[in-house]
Amino acid sequence: TDGDDDQELSPEDTRPLNQIWEQIQGCNNWNHLLEPMNSHLRREIIRYGEMAQACYDSFDFDPNSKYCGTCKFQGNHFFERLGMAKQGYTLTRFLYATSNINLPNFFQKSKLSSIWSPHANWMGYVAVATDLEEIRRLGRRDIVIAWRGTVTYLEWIHDLNDILHPANFRKDPSIKIESGFFDLYTSKEKSCKYCSFSAREQVLAEIRRIVHRYRGEKLSITITGHSLGAALALLSAYDIAEVELNTIDDGDDINHIPITVFSFSGPRVGNLKFKERCNELGVKVLRVVNVHDKVPTVPGVITNEKFKFQKYIEDKMSFPWSYAHVGVELALDHTRSPFLKNSKDVRNAHNLEAHLHLVDGYHGKDMRFCLASKRDIALVNKCCDFLNSDYGVPPNWWQVEHKGMERTSDGRWMVPERPRIEAHPPDTAHHFEQVIKYAKSKMDLFKL
Repeated sequence: TDGDDDQELSPEDTRPLNQIWEQIQGCNNWNHLLEPMNSHLRREIIRYGEMAQACYDSFDFDPNSKYCGTCKFQGNHFFERLGMAKQGYTLTRFLYATSNINLPNFFQKSKLSSIWSPHANWMGYVAVATDLEEIRRLGRRDIVIAWRGTVTYLEWIHDLNDILHPANFRKDPSIKIESGFFDLYTSKEKSCKYCSFSAREQVLAEIRRIVHRYRGEKLSITITGHSLGAALALLSAYDIAEVELNTIDDGDDINHIPITVFSFSGPRVGNLKFKERCNELGVKVLRVVNVHDKVPTVPGVITNEKFKFQKYIEDKMSFPWSYAHVGVELALDHTRSPFLKNSKDVRNAHNLEAHLHLVDGYHGKDMRFCLASKRDIALVNKCCDFLNSDYGVPPNWWQVEHKGMERTSDGRWMVPERPRIEAHPPDTAHHFEQVIKYAKSKMDLFKL
């Protein structure tokens, strides 16, 4: 197999994206778009994957930094600093979560005593398409939520205790999600200004604010994440749909804003009832996985969507360890790429940039691997050592110049102070209250 061959393996879709965007976002569950791979869909998967990758590229993982656990870049310069200014999106808010939960290996903490926050980690961002040319190309104004996963450690997988917790977003205790994900999404820490609102409250308030600001326009909500971030992407998509934030009632007309999740190497999130409810709500999920990656196989190793008696076991026995994947799977295989090593390192199989490389070369199950957009293969080795050494790309090459040290006017080297960013927009409480008020008027809520 020659990965450099220019032969086109799946045809280029000549229709403009703005004519078919609903199909690309999954309105027909991606029927006839994956086999062979539709060229628009491939580009959109990669584009949203890069928005998830931006969470890694901008996150301060360094335990020797007092800013460990934060985003390195200010909101108004976020996309610009990452070389993504031409994407046409404006970042509207950062998302934070409290680390005082039962996923200890997921959070990054500074070794120093003087730190930005003892309780919070930066978890991602919300952005909205603002460039008029990009809005025309997309066929709508797109709202994006991108969640951070963990690029360095897979130990958090072992912290998943398989305990299912009622979602509590509506009066149906049979809809359950893994307790660690539930805690990460719903916990808050009143003593910390970054976690005074839970990740959930931050998301719902911001989506409500944006949807009301652009009321009357054609909108879409796209949520993306890798690894544990993929779990949060699905959970927040379900939540937004459950409280009907994507429903616009204009009196005579009720419009539904489509919600799509582009998930990369995500674990299972909830039980079969959770999957069924996501389907009822019209949440569309495309799960991009590497068949050699272990993360998508957990939790629910014993009882999952592949087990034909799952529904019986859940309904009749209330089996507490029953999980089901939601949505459509795009299964990729890194051994098909001639660019990658035959690696046994589990972190390589899980790496997000490697997934995006595989998407670029994928044309269909039985079709040859051939890079469609000639996406730079050097990106694979950003944070791992997966490329064949023949290509001369050093492993783990992505790093901030001088590890963030800057020279002062008197010639000394030091880490510059980062301006304190606003923890939450002042209208967060107002918008979240409006979400709850609307939801209560629409349905019998169990607990929020």
